[in-house]
Amino acid sequence: MPLTFRVAPRGSSARPGRRSRRLKAALLASAVSVCLVAASAPPVPLGVGDRLFPHLGNPGYDVASYDLSFDYSGSNSKPLRAVTTIDAWTTRALDRVNLDFAHGEVGSVEVDGRPAGFVTAGEDLVVTPETPLARGDWMRITVRHTSDPVYDAEREGGWVRTSDGLAMANQADVAHLVFPCNDHPSDKALFTIRVTAPDGYTAVANGLRTGVDRARGATTWTYRTRHPMATELAQVSIGRSTVLHRTGPHALPVRDVVPTEHRASLEPWLAKTPGQIAWMEGKVGPYPFETYGLLMADASTGFELETQTLSLFERQLFTEPLYPKWYVESIMVHELAHQWFGDSVTPRTWSDLWLNEGHATWYEALYAEETADRPLQARMKAAYGASDRWRAAGGPPAAPKAPDPGGKISIFRPNVYDGAALVLYALRQKIGHPAFDRLERAWVSLHKDGTAGTDDFVELASVVSGRNLDAFLEPWLYGEKTPPMPGHPDWTSAAPTGTRK
Repeated sequence: MPLTFRVAPRGSSARPGRRSRRLKAALLASAVSVCLVAASAPPVPLGVGDRLFPHLGNPGYDVASYDLSFDYSGSNSKPLRAVTTIDAWTTRALDRVNLDFAHGEVGSVEVDGRPAGFVTAGEDLVVTPETPLARGDWMRITVRHTSDPVYDAEREGGWVRTSDGLAMANQADVAHLVFPCNDHPSDKALFTIRVTAPDGYTAVANGLRTGVDRARGATTWTYRTRHPMATELAQVSIGRSTVLHRTGPHALPVRDVVPTEHRASLEPWLAKTPGQIAWMEGKVGPYPFETYGLLMADASTGFELETQTLSLFERQLFTEPLYPKWYVESIMVHELAHQWFGDSVTPRTWSDLWLNEGHATWYEALYAEETADRPLQARMKAAYGASDRWRAAGGPPAAPKAPDPGGKISIFRPNVYDGAALVLYALRQKIGHPAFDRLERAWVSLHKDGTAGTDDFVELASVVSGRNLDAFLEPWLYGEKTPPMPGHPDWTSAAPTGTRK
């Protein structure tokens, strides 16, 4: 997928001015980069112009694959030795290549097997190859570096230290704390991940295991993905773990990673996954990847995470008796639904986050309605009542406010969860259940393994329903106030304190 912001197709009915602003931003970023190269200016951090994370990602190339190697010593206080190899195409002439990377030391860099210069600029690693690269060149960048699992008080995520090892939580903008990369969801790539750890540890990563090599008191595990993946969805688990195997629908291999000492207590929850996959397939179509499973980590993160093919969960979610059974199961479905919405179909920009979280919340709530008698309409009515407050605090669903200073994951506010699910409920009310169900299936089929944005969803909804939905969805997605709910004229949304509605 080319690392450029695509304008809406001709004939689509995007918001007035939004298409032109996006194009101007892309052209401006390109012009600035060309000027910097031409002037041989000092290396500077670049970005792809994301509205919420302006310095995330880098222009000028499209990554095809990552090969990551980590050497874990058994200590969570020591940096891992690592090698990252990136295969990519250039999308324009480059005499420098910017990679996102921080929180590690770089030992050497090679481009196409030859030593290359490198310096740090902000959170970018700026690489200068021996020979400038022409547009359309295939390049291989190899970086030998460390990957530091020690907590960074200024950032949230990256390596997560568990009671017996490590896991990853790279959403939204911290994969580059772990490995050099083009850290923006618009540039998906295939991954090969190798992890070497002392005997007694088990390593698991995204995709399917392709090798296990034991030598001199250590084991190296190799995993490969069969589908492209955004950097924020990468997962590596290293711990004193047990890997449990079972079979899902259509002989899908399901593997779960659990702390060995908690295996027995967690098994009843894990046994529910095949049925949940079948339930989701009944709603939106075939599961999109080569495997699935749960990583139950002994860690306190405060969240669960849809890392591709291996969703991250806090173990306490399943062992804390205060959580109702229906609630835990609905959260399992939330992360499972992300495999379609967010992982297979990935947001083109972080402003499109509502497409991920709104859909995952939608199927979480729908599952609770169908399996635990928790009415969807009651949840949506409650969300409607809070919607104006959510919009005031976090922005409308498709135009969320920028993250709080020092809290990049603060973009994950209620406006992109239940607030975005409320948009889907309004859409279903408007076009009817049959058309809505067709839209959902068409969305994950049309954009499988790719990226898509809000304009794409609005356009597809219009096509599938046979009516132009621009005027209807515009205020739901971008308005400061919540529009009237179709079929429920009595629903009201409370104005934020100190304001008038």
